[in-house]
Amino acid sequence: MRTMQETDVLKSPEEFYDAYIFDMDGTIYLGEGLLPGAARMINELRRREIPVRYLSNNPTKDPEMYVKKLQKLGLPTPIEDISNTVVTTTNWLLQHYPDAVLFPISEEPLKRALRNAGFVLSEDPEEIDIVIASYDRTFEYKKLQIAFDAIWYYKRAFMIQTNPDRFCPFPGGRGEPDCACIVAAIEACTRVKSQANLGKPDPIMLETIMQSLPSARVEHSIMVGDRLQTDMQMAIDANMVSGLVLTGEATIPDVLKRTEEQRPSFVMDRVDRLIPQWAWDELGWTVDNDA
Repeated sequence: MRTMQETDVLKSPEEFYDAYIFDMDGTIYLGEGLLPGAARMINELRRREIPVRYLSNNPTKDPEMYVKKLQKLGLPTPIEDISNTVVTTTNWLLQHYPDAVLFPISEEPLKRALRNAGFVLSEDPEEIDIVIASYDRTFEYKKLQIAFDAIWYYKRAFMIQTNPDRFCPFPGGRGEPDCACIVAAIEACTRVKSQANLGKPDPIMLETIMQSLPSARVEHSIMVGDRLQTDMQMAIDANMVSGLVLTGEATIPDVLKRTEEQRPSFVMDRVDRLIPQWAWDELGWTVDNDA
């Protein structure tokens, strides 16, 4: 049972917004299943012709893979509605270092996107310009040695990272080590810090999305996610409305540790609480009938 203080933190919107931007893992789905109320909430926003966009810090999937996953979960989604760190990392490198030789410590989706963008990938420390640290379940000592040699020994490369997440949440309260662990390993041996983060909470993620929504006001759009340090911090820094769902990483005690200025605009126990209560009443929704 929640305390009175914890209950007071829970708050849901009373109106609809210009656009809804969603994190996916821990917000719309967890593992291979949709979270309660997610489908009817997305369907209602689309019925009202309100723009829906998806963001993810997970670079182990490219937008095409997310389209297939959402389709499988019953949420048909145009590829234009999805942006993740595969997209932002590739675009940032094209804009700032189009001729760089890259060493991505990553899984195949990011490597494929970089090759398709025309980049040269290399494991030769003598020619690497940029080491990209990412969420990589194939990480091994050989990769750490290449990064170490390129950055520390040859002193020609610098490091960037796709995202700052410590772990990726799994069902049942479990998780898997994420990009921050790879970054920490490289920083520990080279004493060189990452020079850029291409995922949340960096504003590049929201800037990319909002460019596709010219009629949406930033201050009247809402970012929805399950993490305070990434999803919510990005929204706060961008002066965007923020909605935290308690279905992933963050908890009410985590919210209570933050100052009033650093707390989300809304805190909800389930994602369909984004739909105002008056609309729930009109639609006849209950928590026991969330199809």
